[in-house]
Amino acid sequence: MHLSKLFLQCGSSVSVSPDPEISAVTADSRQVRPGTLFFALRGTRQNGAAFIPQAVANGAVAIVADHPAEASVPVILRPDASHVLARMASLLAGPAPAFLAAVTGTNGKSSTVEFLRQLWLLQGYRAASLGTLGLISDTDVLPPPSLTTPDPVSLANTLAALATAGVDHVALEASSHGLEQHRLDGLRLKAAGFSNLTRDHLDYHGTIEAYRTAKLRLFDDLLPAEGIAAVNADMDPDTLNALQAAAAQRGMTLRTVGRTGTTLRLLDATPTPSGQILRIALRGTELPPVSLSLPGLFQADNALLAAAMCWENEDDAMAVLECLPKLTGVRGRCERAAELSNGAAAYVDFAHTPDALERVLGSLRPHTAGRLVVVFGAGGDRDRGKRPLMGEIAARMADLAIVTDDNPRTENPAEIRSEIHAACPDALEIADRRSAIAAGLNALGQGDILVVAGKGHEQGQIVGTTILPFDDRTVVRELAGVA
Repeated sequence: MHLSKLFLQCGSSVSVSPDPEISAVTADSRQVRPGTLFFALRGTRQNGAAFIPQAVANGAVAIVADHPAEASVPVILRPDASHVLARMASLLAGPAPAFLAAVTGTNGKSSTVEFLRQLWLLQGYRAASLGTLGLISDTDVLPPPSLTTPDPVSLANTLAALATAGVDHVALEASSHGLEQHRLDGLRLKAAGFSNLTRDHLDYHGTIEAYRTAKLRLFDDLLPAEGIAAVNADMDPDTLNALQAAAAQRGMTLRTVGRTGTTLRLLDATPTPSGQILRIALRGTELPPVSLSLPGLFQADNALLAAAMCWENEDDAMAVLECLPKLTGVRGRCERAAELSNGAAAYVDFAHTPDALERVLGSLRPHTAGRLVVVFGAGGDRDRGKRPLMGEIAARMADLAIVTDDNPRTENPAEIRSEIHAACPDALEIADRRSAIAAGLNALGQGDILVVAGKGHEQGQIVGTTILPFDDRTVVRELAGVA
Protein backbone atom coordinates (compact mmCIF):
# COMPACT_ATOMS: atom_id res chain seq x y z
CA MET A 1 0.00 0.00 0.00
CA HIS A 2 1.38 3.42 -0.94
CA LEU A 3 2.30 5.71 1.93
CA SER A 4 -0.29 8.34 0.97
CA LYS A 5 -3.05 5.73 0.82
CA LEU A 6 -1.99 4.29 4.18
CA PHE A 7 -2.39 7.72 5.77
CA LEU A 8 -5.77 8.16 4.11
CA GLN A 9 -6.90 4.86 5.59
CA CYS A 10 -5.96 6.34 8.99
CA GLY A 11 -8.06 9.45 8.42
CA SER A 12 -5.40 11.96 7.35
CA SER A 13 -3.45 12.92 4.25
CA VAL A 14 0.20 13.50 3.41
CA SER A 15 1.92 14.70 0.28
CA VAL A 16 5.25 12.99 -0.38
CA SER A 17 7.33 12.55 -3.49
CA PRO A 18 8.17 9.87 -4.24
CA ASP A 19 5.19 8.05 -2.71
CA PRO A 20 6.78 4.75 -1.61
CA GLU A 21 5.08 1.41 -1.30
CA ILE A 22 4.85 0.38 2.35
CA SER A 23 5.05 -3.29 3.28
CA ALA A 24 5.49 -2.96 7.06
CA VAL A 25 5.66 -0.50 9.94
CA THR A 26 7.80 -0.61 13.08
CA ALA A 27 9.38 1.51 15.80
CA ASP A 28 12.24 -0.97 16.19
CA SER A 29 15.08 -0.29 13.75
CA ARG A 30 16.23 -3.90 14.11
CA GLN A 31 12.94 -5.05 12.55
CA VAL A 32 13.24 -2.81 9.50
CA ARG A 33 13.31 -4.51 6.11
CA PRO A 34 13.12 -3.01 2.59
CA GLY A 35 9.77 -1.23 2.19
CA THR A 36 9.32 -0.48 5.90
CA LEU A 37 7.93 2.75 7.31
CA PHE A 38 10.00 3.52 10.41
CA PHE A 39 8.53 5.39 13.36
CA ALA A 40 11.08 7.44 15.30
CA LEU A 41 9.45 7.89 18.70
CA ARG A 42 10.81 9.74 21.69
CA GLY A 43 10.75 7.38 24.68
CA THR A 44 11.54 7.69 28.36
CA ARG A 45 14.99 6.14 27.90
CA GLN A 46 15.80 6.40 24.21
CA ASN A 47 15.14 8.75 21.31
CA GLY A 48 14.03 6.92 18.20
CA ALA A 49 15.67 9.55 16.00
CA ALA A 50 19.05 8.13 16.99
CA PHE A 51 18.14 4.93 15.15
CA ILE A 52 17.07 6.55 11.87
CA PRO A 53 20.44 5.87 10.15
CA GLN A 54 20.23 2.18 11.04
CA ALA A 55 16.60 2.03 9.88
CA VAL A 56 17.46 3.63 6.53
CA ALA A 57 20.43 1.31 6.10
CA ASN A 58 18.11 -1.64 6.68
CA GLY A 59 15.67 -0.47 4.00
CA ALA A 60 13.28 2.08 5.55
CA VAL A 61 11.68 4.07 2.72
CA ALA A 62 10.20 6.83 4.90
CA ILE A 63 10.19 8.06 8.49
CA VAL A 64 7.35 9.20 10.75
CA ALA A 65 8.64 11.14 13.77
CA ASP A 66 6.93 12.71 16.76
CA HIS A 67 9.62 15.41 16.92
CA PRO A 68 11.81 17.14 14.27
CA ALA A 69 14.23 14.71 12.61
CA GLU A 70 16.32 14.46 9.46
CA ALA A 71 16.93 11.56 7.09
CA SER A 72 17.87 10.75 3.49
CA VAL A 73 14.31 9.51 2.94
CA PRO A 74 11.04 11.44 3.39
CA VAL A 75 10.34 12.46 7.00
CA ILE A 76 6.76 13.11 8.13
CA LEU A 77 6.34 14.99 11.41
CA ARG A 78 3.34 13.80 13.42
CA PRO A 79 2.93 14.65 17.13
CA ASP A 80 0.49 11.70 17.29
CA ALA A 81 2.98 9.29 15.72
CA SER A 82 2.34 6.58 18.35
CA HIS A 83 -1.36 6.63 17.52
CA VAL A 84 -0.65 6.50 13.79
CA LEU A 85 1.69 3.53 14.28
CA ALA A 86 -1.02 1.52 16.05
CA ARG A 87 -3.61 2.33 13.40
CA MET A 88 -1.29 1.43 10.53
CA ALA A 89 -0.12 -1.76 12.23
CA SER A 90 -3.70 -2.99 12.44
CA LEU A 91 -4.43 -2.07 8.83
CA LEU A 92 -1.41 -3.93 7.51
CA ALA A 93 -1.85 -6.96 9.77
CA GLY A 94 -5.37 -7.71 8.60
CA PRO A 95 -8.68 -8.41 10.36
CA ALA A 96 -8.66 -9.10 14.10
CA PRO A 97 -11.13 -11.35 15.95
CA ALA A 98 -14.65 -9.94 15.92
CA PHE A 99 -15.03 -9.53 19.68
CA LEU A 100 -12.16 -7.79 21.45
CA ALA A 101 -12.42 -6.96 25.14
CA ALA A 102 -9.78 -5.06 27.14
CA VAL A 103 -9.37 -4.93 30.92
CA THR A 104 -7.49 -2.30 32.87
CA GLY A 105 -6.98 -1.66 36.59
CA THR A 106 -4.19 -1.93 39.13
CA ASN A 107 -5.05 -5.47 40.19
CA GLY A 108 -7.09 -8.28 38.73
CA LYS A 109 -6.41 -7.79 35.01
CA SER A 110 -4.83 -11.22 34.43
CA SER A 111 -7.54 -13.10 36.30
CA THR A 112 -10.36 -11.18 34.65
CA VAL A 113 -9.18 -11.74 31.07
CA GLU A 114 -8.59 -15.43 31.78
CA PHE A 115 -12.02 -15.83 33.40
CA LEU A 116 -13.53 -14.08 30.38
CA ARG A 117 -11.76 -16.50 28.04
CA GLN A 118 -13.10 -19.44 30.05
CA LEU A 119 -16.65 -18.08 30.04
CA TRP A 120 -16.54 -17.68 26.26
CA LEU A 121 -15.22 -21.22 25.83
CA LEU A 122 -18.00 -22.58 28.03
CA GLN A 123 -20.48 -20.95 25.66
CA GLY A 124 -18.92 -22.57 22.63
CA TYR A 125 -16.79 -19.72 21.24
CA ARG A 126 -13.19 -20.01 20.06
CA ALA A 127 -11.44 -17.72 22.53
CA ALA A 128 -8.02 -16.55 23.72
CA SER A 129 -6.58 -14.28 26.39
CA LEU A 130 -3.47 -12.12 26.20
CA GLY A 131 -1.53 -10.33 28.91
CA THR A 132 0.91 -10.83 31.76
CA LEU A 133 0.49 -14.61 31.58
CA GLY A 134 1.21 -14.56 27.85
CA LEU A 135 -1.05 -15.84 25.09
CA ILE A 136 -3.49 -18.52 26.24
CA SER A 137 -5.29 -20.24 23.38
CA ASP A 138 -5.79 -23.63 21.77
CA THR A 139 -3.99 -22.55 18.60
CA ASP A 140 -0.36 -22.75 17.48
CA VAL A 141 -0.14 -18.96 17.14
CA LEU A 142 3.19 -17.74 18.49
CA PRO A 143 2.92 -15.43 21.52
CA PRO A 144 4.04 -11.79 21.24
CA PRO A 145 6.90 -10.41 23.38
CA SER A 146 6.25 -10.79 27.11
CA LEU A 147 4.71 -7.47 28.07
CA THR A 148 1.36 -6.97 29.77
CA THR A 149 0.31 -5.04 26.66
CA PRO A 150 2.56 -5.84 23.67
CA ASP A 151 3.84 -3.22 21.23
CA PRO A 152 1.20 -2.29 18.63
CA VAL A 153 2.83 -4.16 15.74
CA SER A 154 3.22 -7.42 17.67
CA LEU A 155 -0.28 -7.01 19.07
CA ALA A 156 -1.87 -6.44 15.66
CA ASN A 157 0.00 -9.37 14.09
CA THR A 158 -0.94 -11.71 16.94
CA LEU A 159 -4.62 -10.77 16.77
CA ALA A 160 -4.67 -11.21 12.99
CA ALA A 161 -3.04 -14.64 13.34
CA LEU A 162 -5.64 -15.64 15.95
CA ALA A 163 -8.44 -14.55 13.62
CA THR A 164 -6.93 -16.59 10.78
CA ALA A 165 -6.80 -19.60 13.14
CA GLY A 166 -10.54 -19.24 13.78
CA VAL A 167 -10.48 -17.46 17.14
CA ASP A 168 -13.36 -14.97 17.29
CA HIS A 169 -13.19 -13.74 20.92
CA VAL A 170 -10.08 -12.31 22.61
CA ALA A 171 -9.68 -10.72 26.05
CA LEU A 172 -6.53 -8.68 26.62
CA GLU A 173 -4.95 -6.70 29.42
CA ALA A 174 -4.61 -2.93 28.96
CA SER A 175 -1.75 -1.65 31.10
CA SER A 176 -1.38 2.02 31.96
CA HIS A 177 1.90 2.07 30.03
CA GLY A 178 0.26 0.50 27.00
CA LEU A 179 -2.66 2.92 27.09
CA GLU A 180 -0.49 6.02 27.50
CA GLN A 181 1.80 4.84 24.70
CA HIS A 182 -1.19 4.24 22.39
CA ARG A 183 -0.45 0.54 21.85
CA LEU A 184 -4.17 -0.35 21.66
CA ASP A 185 -5.24 2.54 19.45
CA GLY A 186 -5.60 0.33 16.39
CA LEU A 187 -8.14 -2.02 17.95
CA ARG A 188 -11.90 -2.02 17.55
CA LEU A 189 -13.16 -2.96 21.01
CA LYS A 190 -16.55 -4.38 21.90
CA ALA A 191 -16.13 -4.25 25.69
CA ALA A 192 -13.84 -2.80 28.33
CA GLY A 193 -13.48 -3.50 32.04
CA PHE A 194 -11.97 -1.54 34.96
CA SER A 195 -11.18 -3.54 38.10
CA ASN A 196 -9.81 -0.95 40.54
CA LEU A 197 -7.21 1.78 40.93
CA THR A 198 -4.68 1.84 43.75
CA ARG A 199 -1.09 2.96 44.08
CA ASP A 200 1.24 1.49 41.45
CA HIS A 201 3.65 2.57 38.70
CA LEU A 202 4.22 6.01 40.20
CA ASP A 203 7.87 5.63 39.18
CA TYR A 204 6.57 6.02 35.60
CA HIS A 205 3.45 8.19 35.90
CA GLY A 206 4.58 10.40 38.76
CA THR A 207 1.18 10.93 40.40
CA ILE A 208 -1.93 8.89 41.04
CA GLU A 209 -3.87 11.43 38.95
CA ALA A 210 -1.65 10.84 35.91
CA TYR A 211 -1.91 7.09 36.47
CA ARG A 212 -5.71 7.35 36.57
CA THR A 213 -5.80 9.49 33.41
CA ALA A 214 -3.75 6.91 31.53
CA LYS A 215 -6.14 4.10 32.46
CA LEU A 216 -9.23 6.17 31.70
CA ARG A 217 -8.08 6.45 28.06
CA LEU A 218 -9.58 2.99 27.58
CA PHE A 219 -13.04 4.50 28.14
CA ASP A 220 -12.50 8.12 27.13
CA ASP A 221 -10.87 7.39 23.76
CA LEU A 222 -10.79 3.72 22.77
CA LEU A 223 -14.11 2.06 23.63
CA PRO A 224 -16.72 2.99 20.99
CA ALA A 225 -19.96 4.62 22.08
CA GLU A 226 -21.85 1.38 21.50
CA GLY A 227 -19.41 -0.61 23.62
CA ILE A 228 -19.95 -2.37 26.94
CA ALA A 229 -18.26 -0.67 29.90
CA ALA A 230 -18.02 -2.97 32.94
CA VAL A 231 -16.60 -1.55 36.17
CA ASN A 232 -16.24 -2.56 39.79
CA ALA A 233 -18.47 -0.12 41.66
CA ASP A 234 -16.48 -0.60 44.88
CA MET A 235 -13.41 1.22 43.54
CA ASP A 236 -12.30 4.68 44.66
CA PRO A 237 -14.95 7.41 44.13
CA ASP A 238 -12.81 9.63 41.88
CA THR A 239 -12.21 6.88 39.33
CA LEU A 240 -15.78 5.59 39.52
CA ASN A 241 -17.21 9.08 38.99
CA ALA A 242 -14.97 9.61 35.97
CA LEU A 243 -16.07 6.29 34.47
CA GLN A 244 -19.74 7.02 35.04
CA ALA A 245 -19.34 10.46 33.44
CA ALA A 246 -17.57 8.98 30.40
CA ALA A 247 -20.26 6.33 29.95
CA ALA A 248 -23.06 8.89 30.23
CA GLN A 249 -21.40 11.39 27.90
CA ARG A 250 -20.57 8.83 25.23
CA GLY A 251 -23.71 6.69 25.54
CA MET A 252 -21.96 3.45 26.49
CA THR A 253 -23.69 0.48 28.12
CA LEU A 254 -22.49 0.72 31.73
CA ARG A 255 -22.55 -2.42 33.86
CA THR A 256 -21.41 -2.18 37.48
CA VAL A 257 -20.47 -5.11 39.70
CA GLY A 258 -19.45 -5.61 43.32
CA ARG A 259 -21.06 -5.00 46.69
CA THR A 260 -22.47 -1.69 45.46
CA GLY A 261 -22.99 -2.78 41.86
CA THR A 262 -26.34 -2.46 40.14
CA THR A 263 -25.88 -4.99 37.32
CA LEU A 264 -24.31 -7.76 39.39
CA ARG A 265 -24.45 -7.07 43.11
CA LEU A 266 -22.48 -9.32 45.43
CA LEU A 267 -24.81 -9.72 48.40
CA ASP A 268 -22.71 -12.16 50.38
CA ALA A 269 -19.82 -14.61 50.10
CA THR A 270 -19.50 -17.62 52.40
CA PRO A 271 -16.07 -19.32 52.49
CA THR A 272 -15.93 -23.08 51.93
CA PRO A 273 -12.95 -25.47 52.08
CA SER A 274 -12.63 -25.37 48.29
CA GLY A 275 -13.84 -21.86 47.50
CA GLN A 276 -16.95 -19.86 48.36
CA ILE A 277 -20.71 -19.65 47.94
CA LEU A 278 -21.91 -16.38 46.43
CA ARG A 279 -25.25 -14.69 46.75
CA ILE A 280 -25.71 -12.48 43.68
CA ALA A 281 -28.46 -10.16 42.47
CA LEU A 282 -28.84 -9.58 38.74
CA ARG A 283 -30.34 -6.13 38.14
CA GLY A 284 -31.98 -6.25 41.59
CA THR A 285 -33.26 -9.84 41.47
CA GLU A 286 -31.49 -12.31 43.76
CA LEU A 287 -30.37 -15.50 42.04
CA PRO A 288 -29.91 -19.01 43.45
CA PRO A 289 -26.56 -19.37 45.30
CA VAL A 290 -23.52 -19.71 43.07
CA SER A 291 -20.66 -22.04 44.02
CA LEU A 292 -17.28 -20.60 43.03
CA SER A 293 -14.28 -22.94 43.24
CA LEU A 294 -11.95 -20.03 43.98
CA PRO A 295 -11.03 -18.64 47.43
CA GLY A 296 -11.05 -14.92 48.16
CA LEU A 297 -13.42 -12.03 47.64
CA PHE A 298 -11.16 -10.49 45.01
CA GLN A 299 -11.59 -13.66 42.94
CA ALA A 300 -15.35 -13.17 43.14
CA ASP A 301 -14.90 -9.53 42.05
CA ASN A 302 -12.82 -10.58 39.05
CA ALA A 303 -15.25 -13.34 38.06
CA LEU A 304 -18.23 -10.97 38.20
CA LEU A 305 -16.37 -8.33 36.19
CA ALA A 306 -15.58 -10.92 33.53
CA ALA A 307 -19.21 -12.05 33.47
CA ALA A 308 -20.47 -8.48 33.02
CA MET A 309 -18.26 -8.08 29.96
CA CYS A 310 -19.30 -11.40 28.49
CA TRP A 311 -22.88 -11.11 27.29
CA GLU A 312 -23.87 -8.87 24.38
CA ASN A 313 -27.62 -9.33 24.65
CA GLU A 314 -29.25 -8.83 28.04
CA ASP A 315 -31.27 -12.03 27.60
CA ASP A 316 -28.01 -14.02 27.66
CA ALA A 317 -26.94 -12.88 31.13
CA MET A 318 -28.27 -15.93 32.96
CA ALA A 319 -26.54 -18.33 30.58
CA VAL A 320 -23.23 -16.62 31.39
CA LEU A 321 -23.80 -16.62 35.15
CA GLU A 322 -24.63 -20.32 35.10
CA CYS A 323 -21.06 -20.91 33.90
CA LEU A 324 -19.42 -19.32 36.95
CA PRO A 325 -19.18 -22.58 38.96
CA LYS A 326 -17.06 -24.06 36.15
CA LEU A 327 -14.33 -21.41 36.35
CA THR A 328 -10.88 -22.68 37.29
CA GLY A 329 -8.06 -20.80 38.99
CA VAL A 330 -5.48 -18.67 37.22
CA ARG A 331 -1.78 -19.49 37.38
CA GLY A 332 -0.02 -17.60 40.16
CA ARG A 333 -3.20 -15.84 41.33
CA CYS A 334 -4.16 -17.07 44.80
CA GLU A 335 -3.01 -20.46 43.57
CA ARG A 336 -3.02 -23.33 46.06
CA ALA A 337 0.51 -24.59 45.53
CA ALA A 338 0.75 -27.25 48.24
CA GLU A 339 -1.10 -28.89 51.09
CA LEU A 340 0.89 -30.24 54.01
CA SER A 341 0.19 -33.48 55.84
CA ASN A 342 -1.07 -31.51 58.89
CA GLY A 343 -3.74 -29.80 56.82
CA ALA A 344 -1.87 -26.53 56.41
CA ALA A 345 -1.81 -25.01 52.92
CA ALA A 346 0.51 -22.75 50.92
CA TYR A 347 -0.72 -20.27 48.32
CA VAL A 348 1.22 -18.30 45.70
CA ASP A 349 -0.05 -14.91 44.59
CA PHE A 350 1.18 -12.09 42.35
CA ALA A 351 0.29 -9.42 44.94
CA HIS A 352 2.99 -6.78 44.57
CA THR A 353 1.06 -3.64 45.55
CA PRO A 354 -0.33 -2.60 48.95
CA ASP A 355 -3.93 -3.07 47.82
CA ALA A 356 -3.26 -6.49 46.30
CA LEU A 357 -1.44 -7.70 49.41
CA GLU A 358 -4.27 -6.49 51.63
CA ARG A 359 -6.82 -8.19 49.39
CA VAL A 360 -5.15 -11.58 49.31
CA LEU A 361 -4.50 -11.64 53.06
CA GLY A 362 -8.03 -10.47 53.84
CA SER A 363 -9.50 -12.99 51.42
CA LEU A 364 -7.61 -15.98 52.83
CA ARG A 365 -8.16 -15.09 56.49
CA PRO A 366 -11.70 -16.64 56.52
CA HIS A 367 -10.20 -19.88 55.15
CA THR A 368 -7.58 -19.97 57.92
CA ALA A 369 -8.36 -22.15 60.93
CA GLY A 370 -5.02 -21.30 62.53
CA ARG A 371 -2.36 -18.69 61.74
CA LEU A 372 -1.86 -16.69 58.56
CA VAL A 373 1.79 -16.45 57.47
CA VAL A 374 3.09 -14.26 54.64
CA VAL A 375 6.42 -14.19 52.79
CA PHE A 376 6.83 -11.05 50.69
CA GLY A 377 9.18 -8.33 49.47
CA ALA A 378 9.14 -5.44 47.01
CA GLY A 379 10.64 -4.85 43.59
CA GLY A 380 13.69 -2.69 43.06
CA ASP A 381 13.81 0.27 40.66
CA ARG A 382 10.11 0.80 41.26
CA ASP A 383 7.90 3.04 43.41
CA ARG A 384 9.64 3.11 46.79
CA GLY A 385 6.58 4.55 48.53
CA LYS A 386 4.85 1.16 48.35
CA ARG A 387 7.36 -0.53 50.62
CA PRO A 388 6.35 0.77 54.07
CA LEU A 389 2.69 0.49 53.08
CA MET A 390 3.11 -3.19 52.32
CA GLY A 391 5.06 -3.67 55.56
CA GLU A 392 2.27 -2.09 57.58
CA ILE A 393 -0.34 -4.30 55.93
CA ALA A 394 1.65 -7.46 56.59
CA ALA A 395 2.18 -6.47 60.23
CA ARG A 396 -1.50 -5.76 60.72
CA MET A 397 -3.06 -8.66 58.82
CA ALA A 398 -0.67 -11.61 59.17
CA ASP A 399 0.19 -13.55 62.32
CA LEU A 400 3.75 -13.97 61.06
CA ALA A 401 5.45 -11.88 58.37
CA ILE A 402 8.72 -12.80 56.67
CA VAL A 403 10.39 -10.08 54.61
CA THR A 404 12.56 -11.33 51.75
CA ASP A 405 13.87 -10.31 48.35
CA ASP A 406 11.48 -9.94 45.42
CA ASN A 407 13.09 -8.66 42.20
CA PRO A 408 15.74 -6.27 43.57
CA ARG A 409 16.98 -5.37 40.09
CA THR A 410 19.78 -2.80 40.37
CA GLU A 411 18.93 -1.62 43.90
CA ASN A 412 20.62 -2.81 47.07
CA PRO A 413 18.33 -5.64 48.31
CA ALA A 414 19.15 -4.93 51.95
CA GLU A 415 17.94 -1.35 51.61
CA ILE A 416 14.66 -2.50 50.07
CA ARG A 417 14.09 -4.95 52.91
CA SER A 418 14.98 -2.25 55.44
CA GLU A 419 12.34 0.13 54.06
CA ILE A 420 9.71 -2.60 54.37
CA HIS A 421 10.92 -3.83 57.75
CA ALA A 422 10.69 -0.35 59.26
CA ALA A 423 6.88 -0.67 59.08
CA CYS A 424 6.79 -4.25 60.40
CA PRO A 425 9.59 -4.45 62.98
CA ASP A 426 8.40 -7.79 64.38
CA ALA A 427 8.76 -9.51 61.02
CA LEU A 428 11.52 -12.00 60.29
CA GLU A 429 13.99 -10.84 57.67
CA ILE A 430 15.48 -13.56 55.46
CA ALA A 431 17.20 -12.28 52.34
CA ASP A 432 17.31 -15.51 50.35
CA ARG A 433 13.82 -16.10 48.94
CA ARG A 434 14.05 -19.89 48.96
CA SER A 435 15.17 -19.85 52.61
CA ALA A 436 12.35 -17.46 53.47
CA ILE A 437 9.77 -19.76 51.87
CA ALA A 438 11.28 -22.72 53.75
CA ALA A 439 10.96 -20.79 57.02
CA GLY A 440 7.35 -19.98 56.23
CA LEU A 441 6.53 -23.63 55.53
CA ASN A 442 8.34 -24.82 58.64
CA ALA A 443 6.28 -22.40 60.74
CA LEU A 444 2.97 -23.89 59.62
CA GLY A 445 0.88 -25.80 62.11
CA GLN A 446 -2.44 -27.54 61.66
CA GLY A 447 -4.93 -25.30 59.84
CA ASP A 448 -2.37 -22.58 59.08
CA ILE A 449 -2.04 -20.88 55.70
CA LEU A 450 1.11 -19.53 54.05
CA VAL A 451 0.93 -16.85 51.35
CA VAL A 452 4.01 -16.35 49.19
CA ALA A 453 3.34 -12.97 47.59
CA GLY A 454 4.83 -10.79 44.92
CA LYS A 455 5.91 -12.96 41.99
CA GLY A 456 3.03 -15.33 41.25
CA HIS A 457 3.51 -16.83 37.79
CA GLU A 458 7.00 -15.41 37.28
CA GLN A 459 9.72 -17.98 36.59
CA GLY A 460 12.72 -15.79 37.29
CA GLN A 461 14.15 -13.43 39.90
CA ILE A 462 15.77 -10.25 38.58
CA VAL A 463 19.01 -9.53 40.45
CA GLY A 464 21.00 -6.69 38.93
CA THR A 465 20.36 -7.10 35.22
CA THR A 466 20.35 -10.91 35.37
CA ILE A 467 17.25 -13.09 35.49
CA LEU A 468 17.91 -16.07 37.72
CA PRO A 469 15.59 -19.10 37.45
CA PHE A 470 13.06 -18.98 40.29
CA ASP A 471 9.43 -20.08 40.43
CA ASP A 472 7.62 -19.59 43.75
CA ARG A 473 5.20 -22.43 42.97
CA THR A 474 7.96 -24.90 42.14
CA VAL A 475 9.98 -23.93 45.22
CA VAL A 476 6.95 -24.31 47.51
CA ARG A 477 6.18 -27.77 46.12
CA GLU A 478 9.78 -28.91 46.33
CA LEU A 479 10.17 -27.75 49.92
CA ALA A 480 6.78 -29.23 50.89
CA GLY A 481 7.73 -32.55 49.32
CA VAL A 482 4.88 -32.56 46.81
CA ALA A 483 6.79 -31.59 43.65
